[in-house]
Amino acid sequence: MSYVVQRLLTFPLILLGVSILVFVAIRLVPGDAITAMLGTEAGLLTPVQRETLAAYFGIDQPIWAQYLRWLTGLFQGDLGISSIYGKPVLTVILERFPLTLQLSLMSMVIALSVGVPLGVLAASRNERPSDLVVRVLAMLGQSTPNFVVGILIIYVLSVFFGFVPAMGTFTPLFTDPLASIAQLIFPAITLGFAFAASVTRISRSAMLDVLSDDYVRTARSKGATPMSVIWHHALPNALIPVVTLSGVEFGYLLGGAVIVEQIFALPGLGRLVLDAITQRDYALVQGTVLFIAFNFLVVNLLVDLAYVALDPRIRIGRR
Repeated sequence: MSYVVQRLLTFPLILLGVSILVFVAIRLVPGDAITAMLGTEAGLLTPVQRETLAAYFGIDQPIWAQYLRWLTGLFQGDLGISSIYGKPVLTVILERFPLTLQLSLMSMVIALSVGVPLGVLAASRNERPSDLVVRVLAMLGQSTPNFVVGILIIYVLSVFFGFVPAMGTFTPLFTDPLASIAQLIFPAITLGFAFAASVTRISRSAMLDVLSDDYVRTARSKGATPMSVIWHHALPNALIPVVTLSGVEFGYLLGGAVIVEQIFALPGLGRLVLDAITQRDYALVQGTVLFIAFNFLVVNLLVDLAYVALDPRIRIGRR
């Protein structure tokens, strides 16, 4: 059985475990959907009214019965109805996912475009002043929280340039590419700042290891130019740990960057999950987390397959 088939067969088991954990965890949060929706007015409900609302939200049954009913609907492609939006959960998720996907991709492009060249520069000038500067910048980037970067960007743009980034709206990329990129560029820079610092450090470390390998010394002895040795011989193998880091980070970004989406008021998956938790929208929380977990599994599978393209010595599924 091939490696890909084995991984695909494990997907349902992992998603089942995730669904159980989320289903139980969200119900351990104090309160319920009725209290979250009505607030203090929930205390004015008569027992009959409360029982009617509990039956409407599906919380009048034991937790195992609620889970089996939700799981049965899941096998039929039904994630339930969101009590906040009054629409199918899958519809709500797909409305928010394009923003999160585009923001994640833009953040990754920024991080890799900055981090890989800086890492290669630092490794090729090991222990020189330029290497020290890159290492200090990388440490600064990793130690600075995203919300600090986001707030600083908004402050600088508004105070010194009289410009406030667009907030609370999102234009799909295929509708107006320029407007869409303009709306997400500053949140993407905020997310990509720490990501770029991590990529820089990993790239530098991997390049230092690869540059000491025998085949690199052989290439140099055959008269290959320094640029050719770095970019054509050493870099492809040094990218393997970078791909691993990028895959994991991209999976987390697809889960929604809650803080950044809050700062820039972006209607993405992060804010969707946060609102669903505060409003006790059980179906929306369960469906969104399951959707995020599935994306994370797919991204990690693609990362494993990318190893083969980067290093032919690796053969997935073979000893």
